[in-house]
Amino acid sequence: MTRPDPAPARQDLSPWHGRATEAARSVTALHGRRLLFLPGTHLGAVQWPPPSWRRDPRGALLGPWHYWWQAHYVDCLVDAGRRELGHRATPAARYNGPDHPSAGRLASRLVTGIWLRNAFTFVNNYYDDMAWLALATHRLDKLAEETGAPGRRRNAHVRKSLTRQFEAACTSDMGGGAFWSKARDFKNTPATAPIALHFARTGHPGKAQALLDWLDATLFDPDQGLYLDGARLNPAGEVVVERAVYTYNQGPVLGALLEQGGEANLARAAVVVDAVDRLLTVPATPPAGEGRVLRCEGTGDGGLFTGILCRYLALAAADSRLSAHTRRTAATLVANTAAAFWDGRRPLAAGEAHGKHSAGIFSMHAAKPARETYPAGAVVELSTQLQAWMALEAAATLPYSTGN
Repeated sequence: MTRPDPAPARQDLSPWHGRATEAARSVTALHGRRLLFLPGTHLGAVQWPPPSWRRDPRGALLGPWHYWWQAHYVDCLVDAGRRELGHRATPAARYNGPDHPSAGRLASRLVTGIWLRNAFTFVNNYYDDMAWLALATHRLDKLAEETGAPGRRRNAHVRKSLTRQFEAACTSDMGGGAFWSKARDFKNTPATAPIALHFARTGHPGKAQALLDWLDATLFDPDQGLYLDGARLNPAGEVVVERAVYTYNQGPVLGALLEQGGEANLARAAVVVDAVDRLLTVPATPPAGEGRVLRCEGTGDGGLFTGILCRYLALAAADSRLSAHTRRTAATLVANTAAAFWDGRRPLAAGEAHGKHSAGIFSMHAAKPARETYPAGAVVELSTQLQAWMALEAAATLPYSTGN
């Protein structure tokens, strides 16, 4: 059974809603564009400002393709759409004003853009990429159901198509888990956890629990209370664990544990929240904030990692089955990190705006201000801006007492 997204709250009760709206406007203004000027499409440009050769519309096809960045862009737009729903989804409630499409409509166009840019398919070579899109389109479908928006048949097709991929990824090799890619030589948390969450949300709790059990048996480090990266077979046929710890890996495991519920899963979720607080935080540097914030992983794919963790910590903060201490810890982590992203943003410098409405540039590291990580004239990556937007959207779902 799917646990609902946190109910949208009235925007006038929390400053986080306004900040999340500004982040949504900023990211869509600076990075969002049609694919080849095609009506009914949308994609996020990987860099801003784009290199001169990518300002040609054909650049959208010639440049690097980051499928999973776009999937998280969909998720962020769904977050904005749920806040619009809190104001009855009227044109006046749209994050970018009544003359622009709603966040949900833009998310639907983005899914179309992904399909076109990915060569007329939602399938690619990485199971974790597809899992992120499956999770995002499932949430988009729930939003469409509540608002009466079109696109649900297409969303069902995405779910059916990608679920077949996940069933192929989950095998008994190495005792269970999901392969990371179609090379089928590495099973890891980044694929297994979001696939488990997808199964939990789409009515397959047995499959979800089997994946969680494999993660617990193979990749959970009891000394740290965190999940390690992955496992592969060495030439001797022995399972070798890759012991790297990444922030984002903890997020979808936490989400799947909460979705599944049950005493053991909830107890493990509490352990993860506590471990994140102890081991995955760093001190912030003013004006990016004070106190401790979640550590960030730089640019590229790592630019998304902390935003993903914030998304699922916010679910823990809202889950009444967890202890007050665990909920408060999760909420504080999200609020402090989101506040650091907001306070550490920098305004667009003279000549950067080109008529774009923007709240400014967000830092790639919550602990450092954007003036240090993205000085004027620097090329800004979409992943890092989505990360800050995700953190602000997560903060907008928190109890008001945790606001900054």
